[in-house]
Amino acid sequence: MKQTRLAAIDIGTNSIRSIIIETSGNGKYKILDDEKVLVRLGEGLHQSGAISPAACSRALEALSRQKKIIDGYGVASIEAVATSAMRKASNGPALVQAINDATGVEVEVISGEEEAELAALSAAHNFELEGVRHLIFDIGGGSMELIAALGSHTEEMISLELGAVFLTESFLKGDPVHPSEHEKLRKHVRKTLKRAYTGERSGMQCLVGSGGTVTTIAAMVAATRKEKYDSVHGYELLRSEVVHLLAMLVRKNDKERRTIPGLNPDRSDIIVAGVTVVDELMDFFQVNLLKVNERGIREGLILRGLRRQNLLPHEKRTRSWRNSAQEFGHSCHFDQDHAEHVAKLAQQVAKALAPKFQLAERELRLLEAAALLHDVGYFINYSSHHKHSYHLIRHADLFGFTPRERELIANVARYHRKSIPKKKHDQFVRLPAADQLLVSRLGGILRLCDGLDRRRNGVVRELVCRLAPDDTLRVTLVGDEDMSVELYGAKAKGDLLQEAFHLKLALQTAE
Repeated sequence: MKQTRLAAIDIGTNSIRSIIIETSGNGKYKILDDEKVLVRLGEGLHQSGAISPAACSRALEALSRQKKIIDGYGVASIEAVATSAMRKASNGPALVQAINDATGVEVEVISGEEEAELAALSAAHNFELEGVRHLIFDIGGGSMELIAALGSHTEEMISLELGAVFLTESFLKGDPVHPSEHEKLRKHVRKTLKRAYTGERSGMQCLVGSGGTVTTIAAMVAATRKEKYDSVHGYELLRSEVVHLLAMLVRKNDKERRTIPGLNPDRSDIIVAGVTVVDELMDFFQVNLLKVNERGIREGLILRGLRRQNLLPHEKRTRSWRNSAQEFGHSCHFDQDHAEHVAKLAQQVAKALAPKFQLAERELRLLEAAALLHDVGYFINYSSHHKHSYHLIRHADLFGFTPRERELIANVARYHRKSIPKKKHDQFVRLPAADQLLVSRLGGILRLCDGLDRRRNGVVRELVCRLAPDDTLRVTLVGDEDMSVELYGAKAKGDLLQEAFHLKLALQTAE
Protein backbone atom coordinates (compact mmCIF):
# COMPACT_ATOMS: atom_id res chain seq x y z
CA MET A 1 0.00 0.00 0.00
CA LYS A 2 1.30 3.46 -0.89
CA GLN A 3 2.71 5.49 1.98
CA THR A 4 1.71 9.15 2.31
CA ARG A 5 3.59 11.71 4.41
CA LEU A 6 2.02 14.76 6.01
CA ALA A 7 3.31 17.54 8.26
CA ALA A 8 1.68 19.80 10.84
CA ILE A 9 3.03 23.03 12.33
CA ASP A 10 1.59 24.58 15.49
CA ILE A 11 2.75 28.17 16.03
CA GLY A 12 1.94 28.85 19.65
CA THR A 13 2.50 31.71 22.05
CA ASN A 14 5.41 29.95 23.75
CA SER A 15 6.79 27.50 21.19
CA ILE A 16 6.58 26.30 17.60
CA ARG A 17 6.15 22.58 17.03
CA SER A 18 6.30 20.64 13.80
CA ILE A 19 5.48 16.98 13.34
CA ILE A 20 5.90 14.73 10.29
CA ILE A 21 3.96 11.50 9.94
CA GLU A 22 3.57 8.65 7.47
CA THR A 23 0.33 6.77 6.84
CA SER A 24 -0.94 3.99 4.62
CA GLY A 25 -4.43 5.44 4.62
CA ASN A 26 -5.79 2.92 7.13
CA GLY A 27 -6.42 5.49 9.85
CA LYS A 28 -3.11 4.75 11.57
CA TYR A 29 0.15 6.61 11.24
CA LYS A 30 3.68 6.66 12.54
CA ILE A 31 5.69 9.72 13.58
CA LEU A 32 8.84 10.30 11.55
CA ASP A 33 9.97 13.57 13.12
CA ASP A 34 8.83 15.84 15.98
CA GLU A 35 10.56 19.18 16.50
CA LYS A 36 9.93 21.81 19.17
CA VAL A 37 11.52 25.27 19.38
CA LEU A 38 10.95 27.79 22.18
CA VAL A 39 10.33 31.17 20.52
CA ARG A 40 8.18 33.08 23.06
CA LEU A 41 6.06 34.94 20.51
CA GLY A 42 3.95 36.21 23.39
CA GLU A 43 6.86 37.84 25.18
CA GLY A 44 5.78 41.38 26.07
CA LEU A 45 2.67 41.09 23.90
CA HIS A 46 0.31 41.98 26.76
CA GLN A 47 2.04 45.32 27.27
CA SER A 48 2.85 46.33 23.68
CA GLY A 49 0.05 44.69 21.72
CA ALA A 50 2.56 43.47 19.13
CA ILE A 51 5.00 40.60 18.66
CA SER A 52 8.51 41.96 19.23
CA PRO A 53 11.05 42.12 16.38
CA ALA A 54 13.28 39.67 18.28
CA ALA A 55 10.42 37.15 18.64
CA CYS A 56 9.52 37.54 14.95
CA SER A 57 13.13 36.84 14.06
CA ARG A 58 13.22 33.74 16.27
CA ALA A 59 10.00 32.46 14.70
CA LEU A 60 11.22 32.96 11.12
CA GLU A 61 14.52 31.25 11.91
CA ALA A 62 12.79 28.27 13.55
CA LEU A 63 10.22 27.88 10.79
CA SER A 64 12.83 28.14 8.02
CA ARG A 65 14.76 25.29 9.64
CA GLN A 66 11.63 23.20 10.23
CA LYS A 67 10.48 23.73 6.63
CA LYS A 68 13.80 22.38 5.36
CA ILE A 69 13.35 19.27 7.50
CA ILE A 70 9.78 18.86 6.22
CA ASP A 71 10.93 19.24 2.60
CA GLY A 72 13.54 16.56 3.20
CA TYR A 73 10.82 14.07 4.04
CA GLY A 74 8.86 14.82 0.86
CA VAL A 75 5.49 15.44 2.48
CA ALA A 76 2.28 15.60 0.47
CA SER A 77 0.81 18.53 2.43
CA ILE A 78 1.39 20.79 5.42
CA GLU A 79 -1.21 21.86 7.97
CA ALA A 80 0.07 25.04 9.65
CA VAL A 81 -1.83 27.07 12.22
CA ALA A 82 -1.10 29.95 14.57
CA THR A 83 -2.96 30.48 17.81
CA SER A 84 -3.36 33.04 20.58
CA ALA A 85 -0.33 35.30 20.05
CA MET A 86 -0.99 35.74 16.33
CA ARG A 87 -4.69 36.33 16.99
CA LYS A 88 -3.99 39.13 19.44
CA ALA A 89 -0.94 40.81 17.92
CA SER A 90 -1.43 43.92 15.81
CA ASN A 91 1.39 42.72 13.56
CA GLY A 92 0.10 39.13 13.39
CA PRO A 93 -1.02 39.42 9.73
CA ALA A 94 2.37 40.88 8.80
CA LEU A 95 4.19 37.97 10.43
CA VAL A 96 1.93 35.48 8.63
CA GLN A 97 2.92 37.10 5.34
CA ALA A 98 6.60 37.16 6.31
CA ILE A 99 6.46 33.42 7.06
CA ASN A 100 4.89 32.75 3.69
CA ASP A 101 7.50 34.87 1.90
CA ALA A 102 10.41 33.21 3.72
CA THR A 103 9.26 29.57 3.73
CA GLY A 104 6.28 29.21 1.40
CA VAL A 105 4.20 27.92 4.31
CA GLU A 106 0.63 29.21 4.40
CA VAL A 107 -0.32 29.78 8.02
CA GLU A 108 -3.94 29.78 9.14
CA VAL A 109 -4.63 31.89 12.23
CA ILE A 110 -7.34 29.91 14.00
CA SER A 111 -9.85 30.95 16.63
CA GLY A 112 -9.88 29.71 20.21
CA GLU A 113 -12.88 27.53 19.39
CA GLU A 114 -10.96 25.92 16.52
CA GLU A 115 -8.08 25.26 18.90
CA ALA A 116 -10.52 23.57 21.24
CA GLU A 117 -11.87 21.41 18.42
CA LEU A 118 -8.35 20.23 17.54
CA ALA A 119 -7.62 19.38 21.19
CA ALA A 120 -10.90 17.45 21.38
CA LEU A 121 -10.10 15.58 18.15
CA SER A 122 -6.80 14.41 19.63
CA ALA A 123 -8.32 13.49 23.00
CA ALA A 124 -11.02 11.36 21.37
CA HIS A 125 -8.32 9.59 19.35
CA ASN A 126 -6.28 8.70 22.45
CA PHE A 127 -8.65 8.07 25.36
CA GLU A 128 -11.65 5.90 26.14
CA LEU A 129 -14.29 8.58 26.74
CA GLU A 130 -17.54 6.95 25.55
CA GLY A 131 -20.22 7.42 28.18
CA VAL A 132 -17.84 9.46 30.36
CA ARG A 133 -18.56 13.06 31.35
CA HIS A 134 -15.22 14.78 30.97
CA LEU A 135 -13.44 18.07 30.41
CA ILE A 136 -10.75 18.48 27.75
CA PHE A 137 -8.40 21.42 28.13
CA ASP A 138 -5.28 22.71 26.42
CA ILE A 139 -3.04 25.31 28.07
CA GLY A 140 -0.82 27.33 25.79
CA GLY A 141 1.23 30.42 26.37
CA GLY A 142 -1.57 32.86 25.65
CA SER A 143 -4.85 31.04 26.11
CA MET A 144 -6.57 27.98 27.50
CA GLU A 145 -9.25 26.07 25.60
CA LEU A 146 -11.98 24.11 27.39
CA ILE A 147 -14.38 21.49 26.05
CA ALA A 148 -16.97 19.94 28.35
CA ALA A 149 -18.43 16.76 26.90
CA LEU A 150 -20.36 13.59 27.61
CA GLY A 151 -18.87 10.87 25.45
CA SER A 152 -18.78 12.28 21.92
CA HIS A 153 -21.41 14.93 22.67
CA THR A 154 -19.92 18.40 23.24
CA GLU A 155 -21.73 20.41 25.92
CA GLU A 156 -19.67 23.60 25.96
CA MET A 157 -16.56 24.93 24.21
CA ILE A 158 -14.76 28.12 25.28
CA SER A 159 -11.40 29.86 24.91
CA LEU A 160 -10.00 31.94 27.78
CA GLU A 161 -6.99 34.21 28.21
CA LEU A 162 -5.46 31.92 30.81
CA GLY A 163 -2.20 30.99 29.09
CA ALA A 164 0.97 30.51 31.15
CA VAL A 165 2.99 33.31 29.53
CA PHE A 166 0.12 35.81 29.59
CA LEU A 167 -0.68 35.17 33.26
CA THR A 168 2.97 35.26 34.33
CA GLU A 169 3.53 38.65 32.71
CA SER A 170 0.23 39.98 34.05
CA PHE A 171 0.46 38.86 37.68
CA LEU A 172 3.76 37.31 38.76
CA LYS A 173 6.53 39.89 39.01
CA GLY A 174 8.42 38.66 42.07
CA ASP A 175 11.10 35.97 42.30
CA PRO A 176 10.16 33.94 44.20
CA VAL A 177 6.48 34.59 43.66
CA HIS A 178 5.04 36.87 46.33
CA PRO A 179 2.04 35.35 48.16
CA SER A 180 -0.14 38.41 47.44
CA GLU A 181 0.64 38.19 43.71
CA HIS A 182 -0.17 34.52 43.67
CA GLU A 183 -3.47 35.08 45.46
CA LYS A 184 -4.42 37.75 42.90
CA LEU A 185 -3.65 35.27 40.14
CA ARG A 186 -5.80 32.60 41.81
CA LYS A 187 -8.73 35.00 42.18
CA HIS A 188 -8.42 36.07 38.54
CA VAL A 189 -8.49 32.46 37.33
CA ARG A 190 -11.53 31.65 39.51
CA LYS A 191 -13.37 34.76 38.41
CA THR A 192 -12.62 34.06 34.74
CA LEU A 193 -13.86 30.47 35.00
CA LYS A 194 -17.06 31.45 36.85
CA ARG A 195 -17.85 34.20 34.37
CA ALA A 196 -17.17 32.13 31.23
CA TYR A 197 -18.42 28.64 32.09
CA THR A 198 -22.19 28.49 32.35
CA GLY A 199 -22.70 24.72 32.11
CA GLU A 200 -23.23 22.07 34.75
CA ARG A 201 -20.07 21.54 36.81
CA SER A 202 -21.06 18.52 38.86
CA GLY A 203 -20.61 14.97 37.64
CA MET A 204 -17.37 15.61 35.74
CA GLN A 205 -15.44 12.33 35.98
CA CYS A 206 -12.01 13.30 34.66
CA LEU A 207 -9.95 15.99 32.96
CA VAL A 208 -7.90 15.33 29.83
CA GLY A 209 -5.17 17.95 29.55
CA SER A 210 -2.64 18.83 26.87
CA GLY A 211 0.02 21.47 26.36
CA GLY A 212 3.47 22.05 27.81
CA THR A 213 2.22 22.90 31.30
CA VAL A 214 0.37 19.59 31.61
CA THR A 215 3.19 17.40 30.28
CA THR A 216 5.65 19.21 32.55
CA ILE A 217 3.44 18.58 35.60
CA ALA A 218 3.38 14.90 34.68
CA ALA A 219 7.17 14.79 34.25
CA MET A 220 7.73 16.41 37.66
CA VAL A 221 5.27 14.10 39.42
CA ALA A 222 6.81 11.06 37.71
CA ALA A 223 10.24 12.18 38.94
CA THR A 224 8.84 12.55 42.46
CA ARG A 225 7.45 9.03 42.25
CA LYS A 226 10.84 7.88 40.91
CA GLU A 227 9.13 6.58 37.78
CA LYS A 228 10.92 6.55 34.43
CA TYR A 229 8.92 6.30 31.22
CA ASP A 230 9.78 7.11 27.63
CA SER A 231 6.64 9.25 27.45
CA VAL A 232 4.09 10.75 29.84
CA HIS A 233 1.30 10.25 27.30
CA GLY A 234 -1.65 8.71 29.13
CA TYR A 235 -0.15 9.46 32.55
CA GLU A 236 -2.70 9.94 35.34
CA LEU A 237 -2.39 12.50 38.14
CA LEU A 238 -4.39 13.11 41.30
CA ARG A 239 -5.51 16.54 42.49
CA SER A 240 -3.47 16.09 45.68
CA GLU A 241 -0.30 15.72 43.61
CA VAL A 242 -1.01 18.96 41.75
CA VAL A 243 -1.69 20.77 45.05
CA HIS A 244 1.57 19.56 46.62
CA LEU A 245 3.56 20.33 43.48
CA LEU A 246 2.24 23.91 43.35
CA ALA A 247 2.99 24.46 47.04
CA MET A 248 6.59 23.43 46.39
CA LEU A 249 6.98 25.57 43.25
CA VAL A 250 5.76 28.84 44.80
CA ARG A 251 8.34 28.56 47.59
CA LYS A 252 11.27 28.46 45.17
CA ASN A 253 12.89 31.17 43.09
CA ASP A 254 13.57 30.72 39.40
CA LYS A 255 17.12 29.47 39.93
CA GLU A 256 15.90 26.82 42.36
CA ARG A 257 13.02 25.78 40.08
CA ARG A 258 15.48 25.13 37.27
CA THR A 259 16.97 22.26 39.27
CA ILE A 260 13.65 20.44 39.81
CA PRO A 261 13.70 16.98 38.15
CA GLY A 262 11.24 16.82 35.25
CA LEU A 263 11.05 20.61 34.77
CA ASN A 264 12.58 21.96 31.57
CA PRO A 265 14.57 25.06 32.60
CA ASP A 266 13.06 26.94 29.62
CA ARG A 267 9.68 26.66 31.33
CA SER A 268 10.75 27.47 34.88
CA ASP A 269 9.63 31.11 34.74
CA ILE A 270 6.06 30.34 33.62
CA ILE A 271 5.38 27.04 35.37
CA VAL A 272 3.86 28.53 38.54
CA ALA A 273 1.14 30.28 36.53
CA GLY A 274 0.46 27.15 34.48
CA VAL A 275 0.17 24.83 37.49
CA THR A 276 -2.04 27.37 39.26
CA VAL A 277 -4.50 27.24 36.37
CA VAL A 278 -4.60 23.43 36.48
CA ASP A 279 -5.09 23.48 40.27
CA GLU A 280 -7.94 25.98 40.03
CA LEU A 281 -9.50 24.07 37.13
CA MET A 282 -9.57 20.81 39.11
CA ASP A 283 -11.02 22.67 42.09
CA PHE A 284 -13.62 24.49 39.98
CA PHE A 285 -14.97 21.24 38.53
CA GLN A 286 -14.26 19.18 41.68
CA VAL A 287 -12.38 16.57 39.65
CA ASN A 288 -9.72 14.38 41.26
CA LEU A 289 -8.24 12.74 38.13
CA LEU A 290 -6.19 14.35 35.34
CA LYS A 291 -5.19 12.32 32.26
CA VAL A 292 -2.26 13.62 30.23
CA ASN A 293 -2.50 13.92 26.45
CA GLU A 294 1.05 14.51 25.25
CA ARG A 295 -0.07 15.08 21.66
CA GLY A 296 -2.82 17.68 21.82
CA ILE A 297 -3.37 20.31 19.14
CA ARG A 298 -0.58 19.24 16.80
CA GLU A 299 -2.05 15.73 16.61
CA GLY A 300 -5.47 17.27 16.06
CA LEU A 301 -3.90 19.02 13.05
CA ILE A 302 -2.56 15.73 11.74
CA LEU A 303 -5.95 14.05 12.13
CA ARG A 304 -7.64 16.97 10.37
CA GLY A 305 -5.06 16.76 7.58
CA LEU A 306 -5.64 13.02 7.20
CA ARG A 307 -9.36 13.64 6.84
CA ARG A 308 -8.83 16.37 4.26
CA GLN A 309 -6.67 13.95 2.25
CA ASN A 310 -9.36 11.24 2.64
CA LEU A 311 -6.86 9.13 4.57
CA LEU A 312 -8.95 8.91 7.74
CA PRO A 313 -12.60 7.88 7.96
CA HIS A 314 -14.97 10.72 8.84
CA GLU A 315 -17.37 8.41 10.63
CA LYS A 316 -16.76 7.75 14.32
CA ARG A 317 -14.56 4.72 14.89
CA THR A 318 -14.89 3.20 18.34
CA ARG A 319 -11.48 2.30 19.68
CA SER A 320 -10.83 -0.18 22.46
CA TRP A 321 -7.80 -1.34 24.38
CA ARG A 322 -8.39 -4.91 23.21
CA ASN A 323 -8.46 -3.93 19.53
CA SER A 324 -5.32 -1.87 20.09
CA ALA A 325 -3.51 -4.84 21.62
CA GLN A 326 -4.63 -7.11 18.79
CA GLU A 327 -3.51 -4.58 16.18
CA PHE A 328 -0.09 -4.38 17.79
CA GLY A 329 0.05 -8.18 17.91
CA HIS A 330 -0.73 -8.35 14.19
CA SER A 331 2.01 -5.82 13.45
CA CYS A 332 4.42 -8.25 15.16
CA HIS A 333 2.93 -11.28 13.29
CA PHE A 334 1.76 -12.94 16.50
CA ASP A 335 0.03 -16.32 16.68
CA GLN A 336 -3.45 -14.93 17.31
CA ASP A 337 -5.15 -18.26 18.01
CA HIS A 338 -2.59 -19.19 20.67
CA ALA A 339 -2.58 -15.71 22.19
CA GLU A 340 -6.36 -15.53 22.48
CA HIS A 341 -6.61 -19.07 23.85
CA VAL A 342 -4.01 -18.37 26.55
CA ALA A 343 -5.86 -15.13 27.37
CA LYS A 344 -9.13 -17.05 27.77
CA LEU A 345 -7.59 -19.66 30.08
CA ALA A 346 -5.83 -16.96 32.09
CA GLN A 347 -9.11 -15.18 32.73
CA GLN A 348 -10.65 -18.42 34.01
CA VAL A 349 -7.81 -18.89 36.51
CA ALA A 350 -7.81 -15.22 37.54
CA LYS A 351 -11.53 -15.13 38.22
CA ALA A 352 -11.19 -18.04 40.62
CA LEU A 353 -8.51 -16.12 42.53
CA ALA A 354 -10.05 -12.65 42.22
CA PRO A 355 -12.32 -12.62 45.33
CA LYS A 356 -9.57 -13.53 47.79
CA PHE A 357 -6.71 -11.59 46.17
CA GLN A 358 -8.57 -8.44 45.08
CA LEU A 359 -8.03 -8.85 41.35
CA ALA A 360 -10.44 -6.24 40.00
CA GLU A 361 -11.51 -5.54 36.43
CA ARG A 362 -8.48 -3.34 35.80
CA GLU A 363 -6.05 -6.11 36.83
CA LEU A 364 -7.92 -8.62 34.64
CA ARG A 365 -7.55 -6.22 31.73
CA LEU A 366 -3.78 -6.02 32.25
CA LEU A 367 -3.59 -9.81 32.37
CA GLU A 368 -5.54 -10.19 29.14
CA ALA A 369 -3.38 -7.64 27.34
CA ALA A 370 -0.20 -9.37 28.52
CA ALA A 371 -1.57 -12.74 27.43
CA LEU A 372 -2.44 -11.42 23.98
CA LEU A 373 1.04 -9.97 23.55
CA HIS A 374 3.29 -12.36 25.48
CA ASP A 375 4.88 -13.84 22.36
CA VAL A 376 5.34 -10.69 20.24
CA GLY A 377 9.09 -11.02 20.90
CA TYR A 378 9.14 -13.77 18.26
CA PHE A 379 9.07 -10.84 15.82
CA ILE A 380 12.75 -10.28 16.68
CA ASN A 381 13.78 -13.91 17.19
CA TYR A 382 12.95 -17.01 19.22
CA SER A 383 15.93 -16.84 21.54
CA SER A 384 15.02 -14.77 24.61
CA HIS A 385 11.76 -13.78 22.95
CA HIS A 386 10.22 -13.15 26.39
CA LYS A 387 12.75 -10.35 26.89
CA HIS A 388 12.07 -8.99 23.42
CA SER A 389 8.35 -9.04 24.25
CA TYR A 390 9.06 -6.82 27.26
CA HIS A 391 10.86 -4.19 25.21
CA LEU A 392 8.36 -4.22 22.35
CA ILE A 393 5.35 -3.85 24.66
CA ARG A 394 7.02 -1.16 26.77
CA HIS A 395 7.49 1.02 23.68
CA ALA A 396 4.15 0.16 22.05
CA ASP A 397 1.43 2.75 21.52
CA LEU A 398 -1.32 0.84 23.32
CA PHE A 399 -4.63 2.68 23.46
CA GLY A 400 -6.38 2.80 26.82
CA PHE A 401 -3.35 2.17 29.05
CA THR A 402 -1.29 4.53 31.18
CA PRO A 403 2.54 4.46 31.10
CA ARG A 404 2.49 2.54 34.38
CA GLU A 405 0.07 -0.02 32.97
CA ARG A 406 2.18 -0.49 29.83
CA GLU A 407 5.18 -1.16 32.07
CA LEU A 408 3.16 -3.71 34.06
CA ILE A 409 1.89 -5.47 30.92
CA ALA A 410 5.44 -5.66 29.57
CA ASN A 411 6.73 -7.17 32.82
CA VAL A 412 3.92 -9.71 33.07
CA ALA A 413 4.59 -10.84 29.48
CA ARG A 414 8.32 -11.06 30.19
CA TYR A 415 7.78 -13.71 32.87
CA HIS A 416 5.68 -16.11 30.81
CA ARG A 417 8.75 -18.35 30.39
CA LYS A 418 12.29 -18.97 31.66
CA SER A 419 13.28 -17.16 34.88
CA ILE A 420 10.83 -15.94 37.47
CA PRO A 421 11.37 -12.38 38.87
CA LYS A 422 14.73 -11.84 40.54
CA LYS A 423 16.49 -8.98 42.32
CA LYS A 424 18.99 -8.71 39.46
CA HIS A 425 16.20 -7.90 36.95
CA ASP A 426 16.38 -4.11 36.72
CA GLN A 427 13.03 -3.66 35.00
CA PHE A 428 11.34 -5.55 37.84
CA VAL A 429 13.12 -4.13 40.91
CA ARG A 430 12.47 -0.51 39.88
CA LEU A 431 8.74 -1.16 40.27
CA PRO A 432 7.08 -0.25 43.60
CA ALA A 433 6.58 -3.21 45.92
CA ALA A 434 2.82 -3.39 45.24
CA ASP A 435 3.44 -3.50 41.49
CA GLN A 436 6.12 -6.16 41.90
CA LEU A 437 3.58 -8.34 43.68
CA LEU A 438 0.98 -7.70 40.97
CA VAL A 439 3.45 -8.58 38.21
CA SER A 440 4.40 -11.79 40.01
CA ARG A 441 0.77 -12.79 40.46
CA LEU A 442 -0.39 -11.97 36.95
CA GLY A 443 2.84 -13.36 35.52
CA GLY A 444 2.28 -16.55 37.45
CA ILE A 445 -1.19 -16.96 35.93
CA LEU A 446 0.07 -16.24 32.42
CA ARG A 447 3.03 -18.60 32.84
CA LEU A 448 0.73 -21.43 33.93
CA CYS A 449 -1.72 -20.89 31.06
CA ASP A 450 1.02 -20.69 28.45
CA GLY A 451 2.02 -24.17 29.62
CA LEU A 452 -1.61 -25.27 29.27
CA ASP A 453 -1.41 -24.58 25.52
CA ARG A 454 2.00 -26.17 25.06
CA ARG A 455 1.17 -27.58 21.60
CA ARG A 456 -0.65 -24.39 20.54
CA ASN A 457 -3.69 -26.31 19.33
CA GLY A 458 -6.26 -25.39 21.99
CA VAL A 459 -6.66 -28.98 23.12
CA VAL A 460 -7.53 -27.73 26.64
CA ARG A 461 -10.93 -26.26 25.86
CA GLU A 462 -11.51 -24.73 29.25
CA LEU A 463 -10.57 -24.89 32.91
CA VAL A 464 -12.62 -25.57 35.99
CA CYS A 465 -10.88 -23.76 38.84
CA ARG A 466 -11.65 -23.86 42.56
CA LEU A 467 -9.74 -22.32 45.44
CA ALA A 468 -10.06 -24.78 48.30
CA PRO A 469 -10.10 -23.80 52.01
CA ASP A 470 -6.62 -25.29 52.49
CA ASP A 471 -5.22 -22.73 49.99
CA THR A 472 -4.97 -25.22 47.16
CA LEU A 473 -5.92 -24.04 43.70
CA ARG A 474 -7.53 -27.04 42.05
CA VAL A 475 -7.49 -26.78 38.25
CA THR A 476 -9.27 -29.34 36.11
CA LEU A 477 -8.42 -29.45 32.39
CA VAL A 478 -11.42 -30.02 30.14
CA GLY A 479 -10.98 -31.32 26.59
CA ASP A 480 -11.79 -34.14 24.19
CA GLU A 481 -8.26 -35.29 23.38
CA ASP A 482 -5.20 -36.48 25.25
CA MET A 483 -3.93 -33.59 27.39
CA SER A 484 -0.84 -35.17 28.94
CA VAL A 485 1.55 -32.75 27.23
CA GLU A 486 -0.46 -29.76 28.49
CA LEU A 487 -0.66 -31.23 31.98
CA TYR A 488 3.11 -31.66 32.02
CA GLY A 489 3.62 -28.13 30.65
CA ALA A 490 1.40 -26.60 33.31
CA LYS A 491 3.10 -28.49 36.15
CA ALA A 492 6.48 -27.28 34.90
CA LYS A 493 5.30 -23.66 34.75
CA GLY A 494 3.22 -23.43 37.93
CA ASP A 495 6.14 -22.27 40.06
CA LEU A 496 5.58 -18.49 39.96
CA LEU A 497 1.84 -18.73 40.63
CA GLN A 498 2.39 -20.84 43.73
CA GLU A 499 5.12 -18.54 45.03
CA ALA A 500 3.27 -15.25 44.33
CA PHE A 501 -0.09 -16.34 45.76
CA HIS A 502 1.34 -18.64 48.50
CA LEU A 503 -0.84 -21.44 47.18
CA LYS A 504 -0.52 -25.12 46.36
CA LEU A 505 -1.46 -26.06 42.82
CA ALA A 506 -3.32 -29.26 42.02
CA LEU A 507 -3.76 -30.07 38.32
CA GLN A 508 -5.82 -32.89 36.85
CA THR A 509 -7.73 -33.78 33.73
CA ALA A 510 -11.46 -34.22 33.68
CA GLU A 511 -12.78 -37.76 34.10
